[in-house]
Amino acid sequence: MSTLHATAESVDEQIKLILGSWGMAPELIDEAAKVMVETDLMGVDSHGISMLMTYETKRQEGRLDLKAAPKIENQTAATASIDAGANLGHPVSVMAMNLAVDKAEQVGVGLVTVRNSHHFGAAGYYAQIAANRGALGMVASTARGITVVPTGGAAPVLGTNPLAYAAPAKRHRPWVLDMATSTVAVGKVRVYGYQNKPLPDGWVSDGSGQPMRDGTEAYNMLIDSDMGGLTPIGGTRELASHKGYGLGVLAQILSGALAGGAFVPVDKPKEAPDSPENIGHFFMAIAPGAFQPAGDFEEHVDTVIDTLHATPPADPDQPVLVAGDPEAAKRAERLEKGIPIPSALDEQLRGVCERAGVAYVLTEK
Repeated sequence: MSTLHATAESVDEQIKLILGSWGMAPELIDEAAKVMVETDLMGVDSHGISMLMTYETKRQEGRLDLKAAPKIENQTAATASIDAGANLGHPVSVMAMNLAVDKAEQVGVGLVTVRNSHHFGAAGYYAQIAANRGALGMVASTARGITVVPTGGAAPVLGTNPLAYAAPAKRHRPWVLDMATSTVAVGKVRVYGYQNKPLPDGWVSDGSGQPMRDGTEAYNMLIDSDMGGLTPIGGTRELASHKGYGLGVLAQILSGALAGGAFVPVDKPKEAPDSPENIGHFFMAIAPGAFQPAGDFEEHVDTVIDTLHATPPADPDQPVLVAGDPEAAKRAERLEKGIPIPSALDEQLRGVCERAGVAYVLTEK
């Protein structure tokens, strides 16, 4: 079966049908679907519609409460903390970043934490919310899976713990950096398995530190084994994986220790089978106008981007890019040609639709 290139509209409709059948609050469905579709359009295939099977499992286990509404627990002029109610992380994260920007517009900076959440998709989506409103955005999150081996370790201890940053410009689109603190995300390993593509050396190592190449085998190890795992950014000690390791711990401190999110290696053994997963998120917004005259910051960012784009490329066919360029190009391409749904993923989505009692509506672009 060939790859389906689905229209963004049909992907949006499919997600809404499934979330609606699962009982998600209507006011939250649109926001969750929008984030997931945009994630797929940007080429982050591991964090969009392909997550529905995981969400289905979490719901069946009783760990996911799709009817819960996020609640602000505490707030000051510059800070707030939110309880997500064990619902999906997409709607509460949109709420949290917008609240952070609201505060930054009033007092220069806004910091909002979220606890008791679930997977929230691509961190860069929320950082860009701030940039689109004229603020700098920073996002961090814990992750549920214990999948990343610390530098020098043979067993996983950390999650992929993403970090994202975004800055507004005047002439250019916002600069948006979105990265896992592991070399790759678990979902990307799964996507390589769907596509029968060999993993690059240095993405995943087994319990003896040797690289794994088979995506499906590596994904199964990440899910089922207590040895081996994803490498921190850098891949090996010789290539400075201690830096990625340190960034992963930073994300845990901001969105775990500060937000009240779980530290899975310690907290998971204490949980009941249906306990909420308590993923934590951290959102910060900074108003440039609190530090620079109006427009100066954005002009500076434009100058940085222009200078980087003008850098002579090592390969004339591959110009120097800045963070956000590949995602913007991929988004334009997929709006024109459709979102690719590999046959293995398509089969699983059809199964979700059947179990949910909704129509399969994905259509070719």
